[in-house]
Amino acid sequence: MTAPFFQSHPNFFLIAGPCAIEGEDMAFEIAEKINEICNRLNIRYVFKGSYRKANRSRRDSFTGIGDEKALDILKRVGEKYQIPVTTDIHTDAEAALAAAYVDILQIPAFLCRQTSLLVAAAQTGKVINIKKGQFVSPEAMQFAADKVREEGNEQVMLTERGTTFGYQDLIVDFRGIPVMQSFQAPVILDCTHSLQQPNQSSGVTGGRPALIETIARAGVAVGVDGLFIETHPEPSKAKSDGANMLPLDRLEGLLVKLVGIRASIL
Repeated sequence: MTAPFFQSHPNFFLIAGPCAIEGEDMAFEIAEKINEICNRLNIRYVFKGSYRKANRSRRDSFTGIGDEKALDILKRVGEKYQIPVTTDIHTDAEAALAAAYVDILQIPAFLCRQTSLLVAAAQTGKVINIKKGQFVSPEAMQFAADKVREEGNEQVMLTERGTTFGYQDLIVDFRGIPVMQSFQAPVILDCTHSLQQPNQSSGVTGGRPALIETIARAGVAVGVDGLFIETHPEPSKAKSDGANMLPLDRLEGLLVKLVGIRASIL
């Protein structure tokens, strides 16, 4: 499908869902709630869930419920609510596999320079969302986008998710948003992963979810095209990245504020 994100719209779009697909009931619960909120607020919505968590600090961390099972859940979420769905991929072979189930392929930040992965993703014809590496400048993301476009796929989006700041923190440089928008690609702000605190001694990534609203407000104020927010009914019980996620019951109040900010700057 051709995503509507390349079309003019009064609101930002929203990519939101759990970090990982933990099960069918949880996925549908989250998708139904967010879809209902977005319909009322006139926000274009994409459901997000990782079908496999390949990049883990510890070997015993949760990685998934099984590839085909999780991908099938993603597909059925999209069909039931008539919304695009997205997941991340990590190897060339995963591009074609995931493309059979989802509308948007997400390239993880650590892999944003992996040429063969970008080419394989582009060749599926799907929308490609490339996350900016924590080690990459906004200016360098033009070359990542070019790798997709050179395969004849113009459907490219770029996501800001923070820049390494010491060993255990990230910082968002909001100057990078207009820089990446100059590459003629929608730019998304990842409001949750930008607040990660990686490299903890426990081997479990930390986070500062209390600042999600701060990051989101600033992003909308500077004109991001979309927002990325991971959310869960009970983040403390989430099987992946619970330290960074927004409680699901707080999402509506945040979005109402952000829609107001968006309206004030148009």
